[in-house]
Amino acid sequence: MATSLFLGSQLAVNVLDAQSLLAAFGVLGVGVVMFAETGLLIGFFLPGDSLLFTAGLLCTGSGQDGVKLSLPALLVAAAVGALAGSQCGYLLGRKAGGALLARSRSARLHEGARRAEELLERYGHAKAIVLARFVPVVRTVLNPMAGALQVPVRTFTVWQVAGGLLWSLGLTLAGYALGSSVPNVDKYLLPMVAVIVLVSLIPVALEVLRSRRAAKEGVRG
Repeated sequence: MATSLFLGSQLAVNVLDAQSLLAAFGVLGVGVVMFAETGLLIGFFLPGDSLLFTAGLLCTGSGQDGVKLSLPALLVAAAVGALAGSQCGYLLGRKAGGALLARSRSARLHEGARRAEELLERYGHAKAIVLARFVPVVRTVLNPMAGALQVPVRTFTVWQVAGGLLWSLGLTLAGYALGSSVPNVDKYLLPMVAVIVLVSLIPVALEVLRSRRAAKEGVRG
């Protein structure tokens, strides 16, 4: 009876809600979500940014449900999931080419693929791979796109590791730092998650502005 109740509570989890995921699966759930969002096309809808930030905050014991996670274990799970997922997505892209995307009917996923290809063409492999980590959906589809476009394995691996660590550890530690310094911070979690997602897009916005300025200067010259 107790086992059936436990399984029922796990099945009732809301995969789109970071707090629900963390309450049900803890640190293990973070690693699985990071892998699915960055390595499998079906994971494009998962809440990567908000999950990392919320998990970091819960390491301080600030959650209303009394959930407290281990920061060292969380950092390892987040990094391993993000890096392994990205590499898996790349390898799938090299093997299956564009067939994976062609089978999907999701307009959002195809839009993400278009943006991912634009990033690769506009900024080159290194910048595109790092910047994509901070853009929802794009960080899911860029990995198989890079594989399908035959981005060199070494180039992809080096930059996906750099971007993956910056993204996963950065957002997790940001949540932890805020939870450690602000009392009852969980009351403002939703607006803070919205802010952190917007902040995560700043590198991309700055790069777009820099690129446009360079293009204008090139035309004038």
